[in-house]
Amino acid sequence: MIDTRRALVLDAARTAFADVGMEGINIRDIARRAGYTPGAIYSYFDSKEAIFEALLAESLERLNASVAKARVVKNKPDKTLLTKSLAWFGFCANNPRDLDLAFHLLQRMRPRALANGPDNSPDPQSEIMRIHGRLLDALLPGTAALLEMGLSPVQATRESTALFAHGVGLLLLQPTGLLGQPAQALFKQYLEQLLARCNGAVDGLQTGGTESDSPAQVSLFE
Repeated sequence: MIDTRRALVLDAARTAFADVGMEGINIRDIARRAGYTPGAIYSYFDSKEAIFEALLAESLERLNASVAKARVVKNKPDKTLLTKSLAWFGFCANNPRDLDLAFHLLQRMRPRALANGPDNSPDPQSEIMRIHGRLLDALLPGTAALLEMGLSPVQATRESTALFAHGVGLLLLQPTGLLGQPAQALFKQYLEQLLARCNGAVDGLQTGGTESDSPAQVSLFE
């Protein structure tokens, strides 16, 4: 019964989030939509932020499930990279408020994630680290494909991080109209350029280059 009522609260919060956005949500509105009193909400969540964290956790599970379902092309890691990356981007593009929620929580929770020690290092048990980890889990299949293509772990991590940054940048710019083209098409173009760079990097290593010989990234808008 507790799980059922908690799920009802999350459903109400998700609807409110979609209707009015993050800044417009309050506990009273969530309670009204769920059919509870505001005080009853606190039986399941101790704050609005806790509700946000639960919503994001659910979203990240759905994101990872979507990427997991994307096709793996046997013996063709470049094709697998395309399918997995497009699945990641497509999910984020279709759930834009979830991306807003992720950045909001990561920014708000970061101070709580830092340890009190002199090194100021993140606490690996903190909620922000778990969210951060699940967010990056969706990129692991792409990183694995880059490794299978012949890139070193350093190169694969570098390119995977750049892929994430470019994708998020496109998603954030898409609502502004500044891109001038569909974000999905620009992301696919970047992926094709990434494959060309990666093939060049592997060829360079095979002909005597070094791991630091990373080809320059071409402009996203060319």
